[in-house]
Amino acid sequence: MTVKKLLHTRMRVNDIERSVKFYTEALGLIASRRHTSPRGAQLVFLATPNSDEEIELCQMPPGAEAVKVQPDLMHLAFEVDDLEAFAAAAAKKGYALSDGPTKTGSGSVIAFIDAPEGYEVELIQKAK
Repeated sequence: MTVKKLLHTRMRVNDIERSVKFYTEALGLIASRRHTSPRGAQLVFLATPNSDEEIELCQMPPGAEAVKVQPDLMHLAFEVDDLEAFAAAAAKKGYALSDGPTKTGSGSVIAFIDAPEGYEVELIQKAK
């Protein structure tokens, strides 16, 4: 028996509105739905262009322990057509690259941008 498909990945955040702003403004994701979980957590699901999988942002109720993301704990990776143009547009919105661009052995170009709470987002321009 195997699973059918990946539906979403959950990421805990301290400030859900700040995180939603980053993912929608810097990356162009779409906040597709919001609700409060039975345990009182605020949830926002982010739709990704050309993908069925979503990112679920979760802010626990007041009094919960703050999120402390360890360096290099995990990252999300997104493909972009033109990394240079993407980076310039993101910088104009106040979201500068934190690392790269770097050409890989396969000929792809990668870079990173930091999301709130310290999550890393990898941007990949595949080799042509």
